[in-house]
Amino acid sequence: MTVRTRFAPSPTGYMHVGNLRTALYTYLTAKHEDGTFVLRIEDTDQGRLVEGATDVIYGTLKETGLIWDEGPDVGGEYGPYIQSQRMDTYLEYAQQLVEKGAAYYCFCSEERLKALYEEQIAAGEGAGHYDRKCCGLTKEEVQAKLDAGEPYVIRQKMPREGTSCYDDIVYGRVEIDNVELEDQILIKSDGMPTYNFANVIDDHLMGITHVVRGQEYLSSTPKYNLLYQAFGWDTPSYIHCPPVMKDKHTKLSKRNGDASYQDLVAQGYLSQAILNYLLLLGWGSPDDQEFFTLPEMVKVWDPSRISRSPAIFDIEKLRYINATYINNMSEEEFLELSLPWIESVVSSDIDVELLSRNLKPRCEILSDIPDRIRFIDQMPEYELELYKNKKFKTTAETSFEALKLMLPELETLQEWNKETVSEVCLGLAAKHEVKNGWMLYPLGIALSGMKSTPGGGTDLATIMGKDKTIQRVKAAIERLSAELPQE
Repeated sequence: MTVRTRFAPSPTGYMHVGNLRTALYTYLTAKHEDGTFVLRIEDTDQGRLVEGATDVIYGTLKETGLIWDEGPDVGGEYGPYIQSQRMDTYLEYAQQLVEKGAAYYCFCSEERLKALYEEQIAAGEGAGHYDRKCCGLTKEEVQAKLDAGEPYVIRQKMPREGTSCYDDIVYGRVEIDNVELEDQILIKSDGMPTYNFANVIDDHLMGITHVVRGQEYLSSTPKYNLLYQAFGWDTPSYIHCPPVMKDKHTKLSKRNGDASYQDLVAQGYLSQAILNYLLLLGWGSPDDQEFFTLPEMVKVWDPSRISRSPAIFDIEKLRYINATYINNMSEEEFLELSLPWIESVVSSDIDVELLSRNLKPRCEILSDIPDRIRFIDQMPEYELELYKNKKFKTTAETSFEALKLMLPELETLQEWNKETVSEVCLGLAAKHEVKNGWMLYPLGIALSGMKSTPGGGTDLATIMGKDKTIQRVKAAIERLSAELPQE
């Protein structure tokens, strides 16, 4: 048997991280068995469709490397792969169920249903449920109503006794009392299939062998299986994934404005790092390995290692993984990625390659970059207390002396690079018998006005160039001279 899985998102907005994790697990389940990964667009809920959302789905999957074997754009023998293009299919199958006695026409109005549910809730019956008023209609009564043009839906007829059971790869044996199963709608009054019904029909017709989806479908899966049984079809294997949570009590949700894949990329997270983190968000590596390429994920994938417990989205863990990916990439790759972020705040002539090399080990996400380097074009205001450093035994007063010693040496320096600037500073430290840091630390403060910078004083001087370095050292000396107590 060839394993066939499908990722079937609705084009209703951006790609939520929980959806992307489902796509990843679905892809891995197929590819671990050399199977087929299908992309199907489920657009039956026409009222929630968002223009451009289908392109977001395509773009996200391509960026993360989850390339589908069959889908709307690449075709396949089981197309079309967009549900709205399969509308003629669903009513035919629903009518087959009616003939089998597994479904029935319901002509109840919205007003009647609303009143019914309100009455049930007021009576303490919990959530409202349909009372099967139309289930007992004769064929003649149904036909008369259809001939009269009465609006209708088609409902699935659930068993009222016994239990329905199935095996889930993650949660094991699942058993539901049939009395809890609502006679769900299969075909809506506008002729469109419901999400649940269209899923079953399409999964069967497309030969889907493994269904990967959220834990919230655990209790409704018996409804799906009853449909499979009514048609005499084999049921697929199920892999239900625990929810992705913002915290212990709140589910991560795009409706609540929580971060999407696109948001994370815009914040400077790398696609590979996001995918790596989502792998671990509810799945345990057999040997505690943390970092995986996509081929490595395919090789080690085992859906039975998915946890049953909700997975809390830990942004700090994602930052750590992202920082490791950045640290492991080549300097050339990082320069290409960091350049747009550098250019967003720096317009002056600088040594971009040196700046990028210095940023790389200090960068967790790319959006860290602008705030770290704004000082290059715009010197921030800072307190003289910043010159104080216990390790290097510096104060504002010693910094004043150090900068005065450096200025003439730097002004006369002909060849300006990191080595020559370092030679000047270290030579002065040796000459005056002080620690290197006593001389270098004040230079970094004078050039940046910041305690933490992408490199020390000599790096900053090299990055910014001679003219700006001399200008800022002079400005620092003038300020120290004006603000320090006169002896």
